[in-house]
Amino acid sequence: MIDHSSVADTSVPCPSPVSGDRRSGWVMVLAGIIGWFAAFRLTVDDWHVLKDPAYRPSCDISPVVSCGGVMSSPQGSLFGFPNMLLGLGAFAAVAALGVAVLAGSRLHRLLWLALNAGALAGAVLVHWLIWQSLYELNKLCPYCMVVWVVTIALVWYVTLHNLDRGVVPLSARGRRVIGVVLDTHWILLGAWYALIAVLVLTRFWPYWSSLL
Repeated sequence: MIDHSSVADTSVPCPSPVSGDRRSGWVMVLAGIIGWFAAFRLTVDDWHVLKDPAYRPSCDISPVVSCGGVMSSPQGSLFGFPNMLLGLGAFAAVAALGVAVLAGSRLHRLLWLALNAGALAGAVLVHWLIWQSLYELNKLCPYCMVVWVVTIALVWYVTLHNLDRGVVPLSARGRRVIGVVLDTHWILLGAWYALIAVLVLTRFWPYWSSLL
């Protein structure tokens, strides 16, 4: 059971700065490092493709599992430049903040809110890219899927932290709801991942079945 005593007085915004729990700190560090390396690997492959259009990225495994096809698509450069460049900056910042949290630093409430907003924006982008990968591009990029996983974990646990610590104020009913969510946080996150896995499995079932 998780101690919900920190939720008890969240009807008003908490004073700043706000300490982070070790769980959220570790999630930030791991999500930042893993996400950064995935974005870096994609950046390297994209650079090789620009130099040599015949270059085949290491993650181009099959017609379905392919990074090259995703990177070269319009969805791969949504803002006019490769999406992975966003990841390089964002994940580095997340990892640095995670290290600060684990070191005992108390981040300003507005910084926690900015982190939450950025993680939420990243999650929205990730889910749009999931849809595009499954139903428009018909391809799965392994490194992109790593980014999916860490971004979802990041937005989930940063949001829970902010609700638990009163960074985002809650009503009495909201406090009761978040208490239940905190007790089942890993089950709900697992269900989130499972839903995406089922979509991937069913969308490309002919390909997966051909491997059996």
